[in-house]
Amino acid sequence: MQDSRELTDRLIGMLVDSRKRTLELVSDLSDEQMIGPQLRIVNPPLWEIGHLAWFQERWNLRRVTDEEFAPSTILGRGDEFYDSMQVAHDTRWELPLLSREETLSYMRRVLDETLHSLRTEGPSPEADYFARLAAFHEDMHGEAFTYTRQTHGLPAPPISEHDPAILEAQPRGPLEGDAEVPGGEFMLGATEGTGFVFDNEKWAHPVRVSPFRISRAPVTNEQFGSFVDDGAYRRRELWGEEGRRWLDESGAERPVYWSRVGDGWHHRHFDSEGPLNPHAPVIHVGWYEAEAYCRWAERRLPTEAEWEMAASAEPDAAGTTGRKRLYPWGDGPPGPRHANLDGRLLGPVDVAAFPEGDSAFGCRQMVGNVWEWCADDFGPYPGFVRDPYKDYSEPWFGDHKVQRGGSWATRSRMLRNTWRNFALPDRRDVFAGFRTCALD
Repeated sequence: MQDSRELTDRLIGMLVDSRKRTLELVSDLSDEQMIGPQLRIVNPPLWEIGHLAWFQERWNLRRVTDEEFAPSTILGRGDEFYDSMQVAHDTRWELPLLSREETLSYMRRVLDETLHSLRTEGPSPEADYFARLAAFHEDMHGEAFTYTRQTHGLPAPPISEHDPAILEAQPRGPLEGDAEVPGGEFMLGATEGTGFVFDNEKWAHPVRVSPFRISRAPVTNEQFGSFVDDGAYRRRELWGEEGRRWLDESGAERPVYWSRVGDGWHHRHFDSEGPLNPHAPVIHVGWYEAEAYCRWAERRLPTEAEWEMAASAEPDAAGTTGRKRLYPWGDGPPGPRHANLDGRLLGPVDVAAFPEGDSAFGCRQMVGNVWEWCADDFGPYPGFVRDPYKDYSEPWFGDHKVQRGGSWATRSRMLRNTWRNFALPDRRDVFAGFRTCALD
């Protein structure tokens, strides 16, 4: 009974904390900003907070079976407004949405009824799963709200956990060199019994990985600046066929938020302009830009099997063991000493920071700071079976690229070494950078 109450309290705490962060991220926005300009890469925040409540209602209150849902008893036309797989993106600015106060009221009611259900019925395995699904879904949208603010040039979000003092004891500067990973047979993916995992992580399966060398840290602004200064955006031989097509369509000449000031580079961080931190990881670059940088530097992007091996495997005298760490530093959950997560620092920091988060091979910041592009297309693992939330992974297989590790805005409770994120290769609004591997 005690364990059941403790689990219920943890689930409730997670749901309440996810909602607290959501409300912080929109608390200072005007009604006009809650709609915002229409862009392909973001949603109107007013629609998005309603979608969060609708999603929570659907999976925690309305669910009958995996494929059948009871009608909404709270919002009669909710499916018409907030089902992201049915409501075309371009129409979300024109829908007759609830007012801001009505939407907030809807959010409160859904959360209150979800918490009441957990308290009265207890955390059955099914209720546990769908409570976590709703919380993690809201956490992911919280990161989307954060990069939406960056996209629109709004102020940095008023995150209550912001704590710049975390950096006082951290090393500064670059982190040069490669880690040597001996390769071998490796179990890629999540193993059963490790708790909540998404369908695209299931299940661990053997892959053969050749020995490789991977950079200890992500590519920095200084390193990427040398690529830009060498005229790389005009050197078409550095870009693949799709990358050249993207260059022609976008007209890109530099990373999206960079600007030349005198002899140096500045960038826009939310609504503030200032000099680039040379030793922070480059951020807001797409997969095409990462691929071109690798050609210029005579390097390559890691495969996701290489990335996961470098993050999680433990070496022994003969190579790598069968044991995998849950996180780069071990099996203990992320804390402020391990990684730049949870929005605590409101942006990326020097790549030398957080040595306590190193992997067994000495790779730093494989969790937090910036998402890292991998070479692979996003696809299913062998024997893939979609989870009840069928639209989480399957619709995006094939044309998206894999990202690993998490960014400064990602919630720490979601992450582990097997977590797979994904995005279209032209996305530059998300908090993504990359690290590289040697060609040999």
